[in-house]
Amino acid sequence: MSDTWENKIPSFLFEKYEIHNFNHAVEILSQAYKPEFAEIISALEVFSLSVQDIISGGGNESAIPKKLSAYLHPLDWQEVKITGDLIVKLHRRNPSQVTEFTIKDFIDGHNIDYVKNRVAIDMEWNSKDQTFDRDLYAFRAFYECNIISCGVIITRSEQLNPIFSKLGIKQKYGASTTWMGKLLPRISSGRHGGCPLMVAGITPALITDLEAE
Repeated sequence: MSDTWENKIPSFLFEKYEIHNFNHAVEILSQAYKPEFAEIISALEVFSLSVQDIISGGGNESAIPKKLSAYLHPLDWQEVKITGDLIVKLHRRNPSQVTEFTIKDFIDGHNIDYVKNRVAIDMEWNSKDQTFDRDLYAFRAFYECNIISCGVIITRSEQLNPIFSKLGIKQKYGASTTWMGKLLPRISSGRHGGCPLMVAGITPALITDLEAE
């Protein structure tokens, strides 16, 4: 069997999630950040949701993201914000002279939900899809500032759409909210700045009380 990135992820996760790998994130996680990768795999394994979780309001403040926080926060995954000024130096040759000026707030308040030892995680359950632009820019800023080496984004798979229709709440989870179809094109167009990303899409297999057809 070839040593592909899929082989580095337990097979049962592919039964629960739609998984994508960009810029060798899985390879980096599994080799350079084994403890963090093990915690991510465990978090994805124990994560689940109920029909009531889906029906209840709250968007990204609902019970669903809080379930992930309940697992990761005790393991010291913390929300991190970065800010920074940019010092620009001008080197003149004739006569030799160096002047400098500062661009204040060049990096202004980028946040990532969970960061631990150069690995970052964000979860987007049901926000406006523009939230992905903010998230990818944050991953890019952290990566370019050499704070993280790779990241993970957890969001909804398209496979949930029939479930929303069945429950009569498809309008609540509309096409302009955060789901895989809004994320993947943004990554493909390079908005993450090349930051290695593993993306996990939540599927109906994670709904514990979903009645079988």
